Amino acid sequence: MPKVSMTVNSKAVSRDVDPRTLLVQFLREELRLTGTHVGCDTSQCGCCVVHVNGAAIKSCTALALSLDGADVTTIEGLAHEGVLHPMQEAFRENHGLQCGFCTPGMIMSAVDIVNRKGSDLDEATIRHELEGNICRCTGYHNIVKAIADGAQKMGATAHAAAAE
Repeated sequence: MPKVSMTVNSKAVSRDVDPRTLLVQFLREELRLTGTHVGCDTSQCGCCVVHVNGAAIKSCTALALSLDGADVTTIEGLAHEGVLHPMQEAFRENHGLQCGFCTPGMIMSAVDIVNRKGSDLDEATIRHELEGNICRCTGYHNIVKAIADGAQKMGATAHAAAAE
């Protein structure tokens, strides 16, 4: 079996894998990072979104071997030293989840939206950008609120870091 090596949540990992292994399977089954969920297996729901080399992808459509050498961040890699990422905190504060199944993918997508679009997001932009993420419980209202709040918090954190 071929070997794949990558950095996942700032840690170097290397495993022998079947060439057909999807990234989501590699993360969940080989690395036991179960925060990345499998929802539809068809790239429709967004539960499996992770960041690869800084960009959001649906990990159910990427072969692990194709990402040899990549830098991968999962939902487990957002918090640092027990402190939630600003977007995670915003989802908690704004009740941006109900059952929680879609939440990891929503948060990873939301961070990507802010990274691409900036921290000043309007509702229409957020809703448009979330078209690839499905929530079957909430109706999206609090998710949109959480992303807007998280975006502002991410912007404030970036400005504070730049001022130091």
